[in-house]
Amino acid sequence: MGALVTLRLADDSPLHDLPWIITFGPLGDDEEWEPVVSGPYERPQALALAQSVVADEELMAVVEPCMPHISTDEIRGEIEAARISALRDERPADGSLDDLDLEDEDGPDLAETFGENDAGYAAPPPTPDQVMAGWGRIAAKLTAPRADNP
Repeated sequence: MGALVTLRLADDSPLHDLPWIITFGPLGDDEEWEPVVSGPYERPQALALAQSVVADEELMAVVEPCMPHISTDEIRGEIEAARISALRDERPADGSLDDLDLEDEDGPDLAETFGENDAGYAAPPPTPDQVMAGWGRIAAKLTAPRADNP
């Protein structure tokens, strides 16, 4: 039997109304394969699908909301909040920060990781209007009839 991981939400949480995705991956360290991401779904559908898939297999399913951030500032704000939360979780019971490693490490070279465009620099982030237009195109694709399901 597999494992399902998701957020515990209050009944009135606005996160219930967001689209949700499922990431399926190996349950243990003995298997190595790229996780499979599926969705978006409504939350109850995502939970039911994930539970159904992991019920008979040694898999982990992570069910999480797709956060509709439309700017780099919103994304950076979420990243900072996650970092602060992690620091709070790592802090010793006495509240001191003495044992924490707070040094700023250099991250990966994104151009090396994701490639560069023809001009040799990273592409500028999309504007909020471009992101919203992209969501419209995605919604149209998701709601269009599928060839395998007329």
